[in-house]
Amino acid sequence: MASKPGVLSDWPWQSMGNFKYALLLPGAIYSTYSFITKAENERNLFMFLIFPFLVFRLVHYQLWISYSRYRTAKGNNRILDKSIDFEQVDRERSWDDQIILNGILFYGAGIVLKDEFNMPFFKADGTLIILLLHWGPAEFLYYWLHRALHHHYLYARYHSHHHSSIVTEPNTSFVHPFAEVLSYYGLLLIPTLTSVYIGKANIIGVFTYVTVIDFLNNMGHCNFEFIPEWLFTIFPPLKYIIYTPSFHSLHHTQFRTNYSLFCPLYDYIYGTVDKSTDTVYETALKREAESPDVVHLTHLTTADSIYHLPLGFPSLSSKPQASKWYLLFMWPVTLWSVLLTWIFGHAFISERNTFKKLKLQAWVVPKYNMQYFSKWQRETISKLIGEAIEDADKKGAKVLSLGLLNQNEEFGRNVELYMKKSPHLRMKAVDGSSLAAAIVLNSIPKETTQVLLRGRISKDACILVQALCQKGIKVLTLQEDEYKKLFKYDNKLERNLVPSKRYDVKVWLVGDGLTEKEQSKAPKGTLFIPFSIFPPKKARKDCYYHTTPAMEAPKSLENLHSCEDWLPRRVMSASRVAGIIHASEGWHVNECGGTIFSIEKVWKASLEHGFRPLSIST
Repeated sequence: MASKPGVLSDWPWQSMGNFKYALLLPGAIYSTYSFITKAENERNLFMFLIFPFLVFRLVHYQLWISYSRYRTAKGNNRILDKSIDFEQVDRERSWDDQIILNGILFYGAGIVLKDEFNMPFFKADGTLIILLLHWGPAEFLYYWLHRALHHHYLYARYHSHHHSSIVTEPNTSFVHPFAEVLSYYGLLLIPTLTSVYIGKANIIGVFTYVTVIDFLNNMGHCNFEFIPEWLFTIFPPLKYIIYTPSFHSLHHTQFRTNYSLFCPLYDYIYGTVDKSTDTVYETALKREAESPDVVHLTHLTTADSIYHLPLGFPSLSSKPQASKWYLLFMWPVTLWSVLLTWIFGHAFISERNTFKKLKLQAWVVPKYNMQYFSKWQRETISKLIGEAIEDADKKGAKVLSLGLLNQNEEFGRNVELYMKKSPHLRMKAVDGSSLAAAIVLNSIPKETTQVLLRGRISKDACILVQALCQKGIKVLTLQEDEYKKLFKYDNKLERNLVPSKRYDVKVWLVGDGLTEKEQSKAPKGTLFIPFSIFPPKKARKDCYYHTTPAMEAPKSLENLHSCEDWLPRRVMSASRVAGIIHASEGWHVNECGGTIFSIEKVWKASLEHGFRPLSIST
């Protein structure tokens, strides 16, 4: 929001959420019905194609958003290093409002000006006229409108909203107050309406014009430079015709320079070109990919988790992962992405962060939960993890942390073996099991004298039970095989490890496999604390459920604008935090497979570095 919001700052459909797309339905239904029922010579093809074109615009924007985040995470040709936060993501969720406005205007014009907007499919001269009219009067008028918007009166009431984003993304490009977008549309409609007036309008011309605007708008806000220098060498006047991403990036950092929309000519004519334009452009072009200090290796979970990645939809990735009904309409893309994971074989970067002097990256193994549980995919996944270890080591990473099922018993043992067989590796692998145990231990209320253990017995469970017994807290187990497995892990636990058939314990430590039936037997007010990788399904409204082992990140951890799976904002899983702590402390040890680290040591270090335990939600 602008610092002093002016008249018509809010969009009319702001309160409608995603239901705002329903505003396009009357126009879409009317144009489709008319196209089907009318005679061939009376059909309005332009009106019929508006809705598919709007969908194309949405896809175009999303491809830019995903690719921009991927490229800036890698670091090569990145322009600005400053951070993006959740506040910016929330502010820019309205980036698609202008596409809805575009649809309403097109449908409205087509209904009111029926004959004028029943245009032919293509006219070469008409398309050229539209583009020339943009690079002439429209660009000139935009330059002066933009300068006017930087006057303190209009800037405080309107344009400051857009400039709240110093580091830009493609979705920043059209995030403006409603009145400001109306003024832009007034200018950008000049070429289209002029072509209609002189009888040169055509469908390809109008749609090409809007697509060119989208492309250049997204390009100018993508925060990485990719326009090759040789283009300006071959054709020097091009620098006055087309801007570069770094050209517009300077406008967001310097504010009083580089006002042009896409054509820098007017900045050169009126002396408002930033003096560092060429230097920033050349520096960004020469910049190489970033070498991480810590790599967190995770993977896809559910079929629609692809949309929750930082590279996916910002509106979803900035919130804890949850099913959304409207993703059902994405089933062709979802199915295609699942099928692609069966053939695509390389971990890819999805996010970058910084913590003090450390450079952090999150990499994704392109496999889903169901594939991790498939015996036919285990060898392939182990190979992918091994390749990721090699890649991270070559890039200079100090620590690789194993997230989600990459840390389970089989894959954890494979990583441990791989590290032992590869003495050339300087990097260390960490699964965070010690920190996970420490987090669970410190989540148990202090007055607790006994806990009930339920779920599959994992490495984390064994470490946790050992620590609890040493503290004198009795651990009750319901299954004989669970008791035997824990006793086998440490035969000194006999005194406080108790086989039992009781369910009336108020603190339950739960792992994978906890059933709804078992939860129903817990007394009212029971606290369920997971030590599992995945959270249990909440079956009781009269009980309390803690998160899976995780900690809240300190403010010094920057560029955090996406949620990690189901965790709340600015909360990181134990394995991810452990990787950061190991690198920060310079601990040159592996912690995976059968290897464990000091619970007390890693807990103390986590607190010293500013990570905080989560409070239990009541």
